[in-house]
Amino acid sequence: MRTTLRIVTIILMLASHARGDERVIHMTARKFSYEPSEITVKKDVPVVLEITSLDRDHGFRLDAFGLRADVKPGQVTRVRLVPDRVGRFEFACDVFCGTGHEEMSGELVVVE
Repeated sequence: MRTTLRIVTIILMLASHARGDERVIHMTARKFSYEPSEITVKKDVPVVLEITSLDRDHGFRLDAFGLRADVKPGQVTRVRLVPDRVGRFEFACDVFCGTGHEEMSGELVVVE
């Protein structure tokens, strides 16, 4: 049943993408923060996070949704997701960026 639900979610995401229904959220990464650090999205609505580093290499990890990406200075990294459950989920930098790296995190808030 869960596999079927995941397949349906992927199909809906692809259909939405074809219609251009993705919500695009621009983010920046820099020592030792993301801006914005809290992002609120709606369940089952496709989202693209466009992340740019302002200073050095960073990472982006959102374990709850199995997402991970490298974020390079001057480049836009696009992370696509369709949040399939409501809640608060931490994202964090997973590329060591100096003292303070442990504090480089934020929260994805998914609402109905």
